[in-house]
Amino acid sequence: MFIFYLFLLFIILQRICELVIAKRNEVWMKKRGAKEFGQSHYRIIVFIHTMFFIIYLLEVKIWQTELSPVWPYLLSLFILTQILRIWAILSLGKCWNTKIIILPGVQIVEKGPYRFLKHPNYLVVAIEFIIIPIMFQAYFTAFLFTILNGAILAIRIPAEEKALNELTEYPISAWLKFKNLKNVNKA
Repeated sequence: MFIFYLFLLFIILQRICELVIAKRNEVWMKKRGAKEFGQSHYRIIVFIHTMFFIIYLLEVKIWQTELSPVWPYLLSLFILTQILRIWAILSLGKCWNTKIIILPGVQIVEKGPYRFLKHPNYLVVAIEFIIIPIMFQAYFTAFLFTILNGAILAIRIPAEEKALNELTEYPISAWLKFKNLKNVNKA
């Protein structure tokens, strides 16, 4: 169990560091006229991420699960996701945040992982919601939070894309094109 608690502590400390960076970036961006979007669903994201740790801890503790037999592979994948997370954060610099905060007219970042993916950090979180619980055979947590994360990202990503499209020269997403086409057809 010591390894589990150490692993969990590492992830929680990492998340706290990210929140500190996000808050610092938020202050910097808002001083320069940035606008915030998606406040109503952000609370749900925070709730989901908080409950993830609680449910994960309870599942491992109650069921006395152990380190997965395939843990070396899972740990390797976890490390790769952390490299991608850090790369995404560094690529966005002061514009990285856990909230949707957009500086009007800012140049869209097209370096780092953003050359290949529009939302690499969401991919990292999606993979983590599977890998982290499976590392200690917490399959219920992996299943439940993969579904919850998918549901909230179905709200979050369109909201972020819409905000970016409104305030920057962001290339419109296929989702927004489809939504606008549906609205045109209704008129």
